Amino acid sequence: MAFNWPTFRTRALTAIVFVAVMLTGLFWNQWSFLVLFSVIHFGCWWEYFNLLEKINKVSYDVYVKMGFMLLGYGLMIWFCGDVYRIAGYGVKQNVFLPVSVAGFIMLVFGIFMSKKIKLKSFAAAFLGIIYISLSWGLLIDLYSSTIDIHLHDTMYVVGSTFIPIVIIASIWINDTMAYIVGSFIGRRPLSSISPKKTWEGTIGGVILAVGIVGWISPLILFQGDNDGYASRIAPVLAAIALVAAITGTLGDLLESKLKRMAGVKDSGSIMPGHGGFLDRFDSLLIAVPFVWVLLLVLKNMLTITTPTYSIPQ
Repeated sequence: MAFNWPTFRTRALTAIVFVAVMLTGLFWNQWSFLVLFSVIHFGCWWEYFNLLEKINKVSYDVYVKMGFMLLGYGLMIWFCGDVYRIAGYGVKQNVFLPVSVAGFIMLVFGIFMSKKIKLKSFAAAFLGIIYISLSWGLLIDLYSSTIDIHLHDTMYVVGSTFIPIVIIASIWINDTMAYIVGSFIGRRPLSSISPKKTWEGTIGGVILAVGIVGWISPLILFQGDNDGYASRIAPVLAAIALVAAITGTLGDLLESKLKRMAGVKDSGSIMPGHGGFLDRFDSLLIAVPFVWVLLLVLKNMLTITTPTYSIPQ
């Protein structure tokens, strides 16, 4: 097949813009992080409703859609920590309730406006609060926290952007390496849902993600460390990478299943050549809750604290 320059140019430009927006949102400050994932939250919800309408052969009233989205956004806002304060006013304390009430009112109004309500489609929409809003809320919670690692008589503090970056990097490395390994030695299909994925590629991607994030990255980030910080944090990073890689793959398969049921190739077209919001963040949606639980389980190794100061850049 001849190389298609227009398609390549479109995909390349979209990728550059996407990476620039993501890096700005992730690293600028806590507000850029919140705005970034607020946009992603509503984008994922809109595409999720489009998929549900195709799957269940229904049409959701716009008030029902907005009601669910605002209820979900209220849940996401509830996870905002003390770093999200302006002049002493916290986002959680002052925004959570009004947004949630507005969402509830719009949802009730939309139900009365709907000519017919199918319980199955309504339940599927409710699952979006867990699938989308809870995941982004937990990511906000991880961003709003710092990790204190105690080593001998010294306490090391890991910046708040660190955990989300580790999760995203683990998923990106896993996806990239799984594709490369699968292209060379992939033979056995992983699932009929996504025939291009192979067991060889999947296992190779997980192993390389754990190796790069858990072993190589600490050596690079903390080179010259004489206090054993790299060796202390390496098992934590490896565990995060392992959980993120495995559950991220499951998230990819879940979204592929939804698209297959809906009979569409992409969940949306917001990013030309790359699909929609769900196409880009399907892995992260499933990986985040599992990593959040992992860090909760590792509480004897880590101390999660919520800072009352601005996030250091």
